[in-house]
Amino acid sequence: MRNISLFLRSLLFMIIMIVSTIVWACVCFFAAPLSYNKRYWVTSRWNVLMIWCAKVICGIRYEVKGAENFPDQPAIVLSKHQSAWETIFLLPNLPRPLVYVFKKEILYIPFFGWAMALLRMIPIDRKQGKHAFRSVVAHGKRRLADGQWIIMFPEGTRIPVGQKGQYKSGGTRLAIATGAVVVPIAHNSGECWPKQSFLKRPGVITVSIGKPISPEGQTPDSMMQQVENWIESEMRVISPHAYNAG
Repeated sequence: MRNISLFLRSLLFMIIMIVSTIVWACVCFFAAPLSYNKRYWVTSRWNVLMIWCAKVICGIRYEVKGAENFPDQPAIVLSKHQSAWETIFLLPNLPRPLVYVFKKEILYIPFFGWAMALLRMIPIDRKQGKHAFRSVVAHGKRRLADGQWIIMFPEGTRIPVGQKGQYKSGGTRLAIATGAVVVPIAHNSGECWPKQSFLKRPGVITVSIGKPISPEGQTPDSMMQQVENWIESEMRVISPHAYNAG
């Protein structure tokens, strides 16, 4: 019976997500003439709805630790990546509007991608190699100057619970190029919303915010090592059962 309940709850959530994405994309198009902050607010209400539905329908709750560590200055957020949950949750729940750095193909996704195109995101063409990063730096400087924060997932892809991906230094390279501090985030969203899993499991997701890391006197690799060390150490505090003693 438990598996049937999980399936039915997950199915209902998926139906609501699909329908609301189509409806909300249309709402976003009507909001396009508004100022950017208002447009961002309107768009992010879909995220708020999805997090609420995940709580009410699937029993996925959350708690935030270390919110006092968010700085009042330009910042680049580097987050653990386990699930789609954090990509939805973080957009409306950080102190500043977020700018995601993502592959440009996402903009081609019907409705969802079209709505994203109305925001000041930074789509990249990975085929351009070094030229792509130059574009990220140029756009990143403008976004930070406009008061937005930039968010990246240094592991690049969703990583199963208890595992660690290869941390790439793109985020810290951007931090050094722009002079912005880095805010690391650890969480265990994959325990409730696993990668490539239809079933959503009830539980509490812990989102832990680390202290800002300054780029002063750092290299991209040394800075990323600090980020990696903090996130992976915090993961063992959040999900000790998912990691081996060694």
